[in-house]
Amino acid sequence: MSDAAASPQVLSGAAHRFPIRVYYEDTDAGGIVYYANYLKFAERARTEMMREAGAPHSDMVNRFRCSFAVRHCEVDYFRPARLDDLLDVETRILELGGATVDAEQLVMRDGTELARIRVRLACITETGRAVRVPAEIRAAFNEYHKSQERA
Repeated sequence: MSDAAASPQVLSGAAHRFPIRVYYEDTDAGGIVYYANYLKFAERARTEMMREAGAPHSDMVNRFRCSFAVRHCEVDYFRPARLDDLLDVETRILELGGATVDAEQLVMRDGTELARIRVRLACITETGRAVRVPAEIRAAFNEYHKSQERA
Protein backbone atom coordinates (compact mmCIF):
# COMPACT_ATOMS: atom_id res chain seq x y z
CA MET A 1 0.00 0.00 0.00
CA SER A 2 1.35 3.46 -0.86
CA ASP A 3 1.61 6.26 1.67
CA ALA A 4 -1.13 8.67 0.59
CA ALA A 5 0.25 11.43 2.80
CA ALA A 6 3.33 11.61 0.59
CA SER A 7 1.39 12.64 -2.53
CA PRO A 8 -0.58 15.84 -1.94
CA GLN A 9 -2.36 17.30 -4.93
CA VAL A 10 -4.19 20.39 -6.11
CA LEU A 11 -7.91 20.29 -6.89
CA SER A 12 -9.63 22.58 -9.35
CA GLY A 13 -11.49 25.48 -7.79
CA ALA A 14 -8.51 26.92 -5.89
CA ALA A 15 -8.47 24.24 -3.17
CA HIS A 16 -5.34 22.41 -2.12
CA ARG A 17 -5.96 18.81 -1.05
CA PHE A 18 -3.68 16.93 1.31
CA PRO A 19 -4.37 13.31 2.31
CA ILE A 20 -3.57 12.17 5.83
CA ARG A 21 -3.87 8.75 7.46
CA VAL A 22 -4.98 8.56 11.11
CA TYR A 23 -2.42 6.68 13.16
CA TYR A 24 -2.67 5.26 16.65
CA GLU A 25 -0.69 8.20 18.04
CA ASP A 26 -3.41 10.59 16.73
CA THR A 27 -6.19 8.99 18.76
CA ASP A 28 -7.44 8.98 22.31
CA ALA A 29 -8.18 5.88 24.40
CA GLY A 30 -11.40 5.32 22.45
CA GLY A 31 -9.72 5.26 19.03
CA ILE A 32 -11.10 8.68 18.08
CA VAL A 33 -8.82 11.48 16.84
CA TYR A 34 -7.90 13.72 19.75
CA TYR A 35 -9.39 17.16 19.11
CA ALA A 36 -6.06 19.08 19.07
CA ASN A 37 -4.64 16.79 16.39
CA TYR A 38 -6.95 18.31 13.79
CA LEU A 39 -4.83 21.47 14.17
CA LYS A 40 -1.70 19.42 13.46
CA PHE A 41 -3.33 17.97 10.35
CA ALA A 42 -4.24 21.50 9.20
CA GLU A 43 -0.70 22.76 9.81
CA ARG A 44 0.79 19.94 7.74
CA ALA A 45 -1.65 20.68 4.92
CA ARG A 46 -0.81 24.41 4.90
CA THR A 47 2.90 23.60 4.92
CA GLU A 48 2.55 21.27 1.92
CA MET A 49 0.37 23.80 0.10
CA MET A 50 3.13 26.39 0.44
CA ARG A 51 5.80 23.90 -0.63
CA GLU A 52 3.83 22.87 -3.74
CA ALA A 53 3.22 26.52 -4.62
CA GLY A 54 6.98 27.08 -4.60
CA ALA A 55 7.10 29.02 -1.33
CA PRO A 56 8.24 26.66 1.43
CA HIS A 57 8.47 27.92 5.01
CA SER A 58 12.24 27.62 4.85
CA ASP A 59 12.27 30.32 2.14
CA MET A 60 10.32 32.65 4.35
CA VAL A 61 12.80 32.21 7.17
CA ASN A 62 16.03 32.07 5.17
CA ARG A 63 15.32 34.53 2.34
CA PHE A 64 12.77 36.93 3.79
CA ARG A 65 13.57 36.70 7.52
CA CYS A 66 9.93 36.25 8.47
CA SER A 67 7.46 33.46 9.22
CA PHE A 68 3.79 32.86 9.87
CA ALA A 69 2.30 32.66 13.34
CA VAL A 70 -1.28 31.67 14.05
CA ARG A 71 -3.04 34.84 15.18
CA HIS A 72 -6.53 33.38 15.51
CA CYS A 73 -8.10 29.97 15.04
CA GLU A 74 -11.67 28.64 15.18
CA VAL A 75 -12.61 24.99 14.86
CA ASP A 76 -16.02 23.40 14.41
CA TYR A 77 -16.14 19.63 14.91
CA PHE A 78 -18.97 17.76 13.17
CA ARG A 79 -18.07 14.05 13.18
CA PRO A 80 -15.20 12.05 14.65
CA ALA A 81 -12.30 10.65 12.68
CA ARG A 82 -11.05 7.25 13.79
CA LEU A 83 -7.97 5.09 13.74
CA ASP A 84 -6.89 4.11 10.18
CA ASP A 85 -9.23 6.60 8.47
CA LEU A 86 -7.87 8.23 5.34
CA LEU A 87 -8.68 11.93 5.57
CA ASP A 88 -8.36 14.81 3.14
CA VAL A 89 -7.56 18.32 4.31
CA GLU A 90 -8.76 20.90 1.80
CA THR A 91 -7.28 24.37 2.15
CA ARG A 92 -8.55 27.59 0.60
CA ILE A 93 -7.18 31.06 1.09
CA LEU A 94 -10.08 33.34 1.94
CA GLU A 95 -8.31 36.67 2.19
CA LEU A 96 -4.84 38.10 1.72
CA GLY A 97 -4.21 41.17 3.86
CA GLY A 98 -1.05 43.23 4.07
CA ALA A 99 0.46 41.18 6.89
CA THR A 100 -2.21 38.49 7.29
CA VAL A 101 -3.58 35.45 5.50
CA ASP A 102 -7.03 34.04 6.29
CA ALA A 103 -7.62 30.40 5.37
CA GLU A 104 -10.38 27.84 5.68
CA GLN A 105 -9.50 24.18 6.01
CA LEU A 106 -11.94 21.30 5.79
CA VAL A 107 -11.02 17.91 7.22
CA MET A 108 -13.00 15.33 5.29
CA ARG A 109 -13.46 11.57 5.08
CA ASP A 110 -14.96 10.17 1.86
CA GLY A 111 -16.42 13.59 1.04
CA THR A 112 -18.03 14.05 4.47
CA GLU A 113 -16.92 17.09 6.42
CA LEU A 114 -15.58 16.17 9.86
CA ALA A 115 -14.15 19.51 10.96
CA ARG A 116 -13.89 23.07 9.66
CA ILE A 117 -10.95 25.22 10.69
CA ARG A 118 -10.64 28.95 10.08
CA VAL A 119 -7.23 30.36 10.74
CA ARG A 120 -5.66 33.82 10.51
CA LEU A 121 -1.91 33.78 10.00
CA ALA A 122 0.20 36.83 10.78
CA CYS A 123 3.48 37.38 8.98
CA ILE A 124 6.08 38.31 11.60
CA THR A 125 9.80 39.03 11.81
CA GLU A 126 12.22 37.10 14.00
CA THR A 127 11.48 39.61 16.78
CA GLY A 128 7.71 39.14 16.50
CA ARG A 129 6.92 42.40 14.69
CA ALA A 130 4.20 42.27 12.02
CA VAL A 131 5.52 42.67 8.48
CA ARG A 132 3.95 42.57 5.01
CA VAL A 133 3.68 39.16 3.40
CA PRO A 134 6.54 39.00 0.85
CA ALA A 135 5.39 39.39 -2.77
CA GLU A 136 6.62 35.90 -3.77
CA ILE A 137 4.70 34.29 -0.90
CA ARG A 138 1.60 36.35 -1.75
CA ALA A 139 1.84 35.20 -5.38
CA ALA A 140 2.06 31.57 -4.24
CA PHE A 141 -1.06 31.98 -2.10
CA ASN A 142 -2.95 33.56 -4.99
CA GLU A 143 -3.13 30.13 -6.62
CA TYR A 144 -5.38 28.98 -3.78
CA HIS A 145 -7.25 32.25 -3.14
CA LYS A 146 -10.98 31.66 -3.08
CA SER A 147 -11.73 34.70 -5.26
CA GLN A 148 -9.68 33.05 -8.04
CA GLU A 149 -12.01 30.01 -8.24
CA ARG A 150 -13.09 28.92 -11.67
CA ALA A 151 -16.83 28.89 -12.35
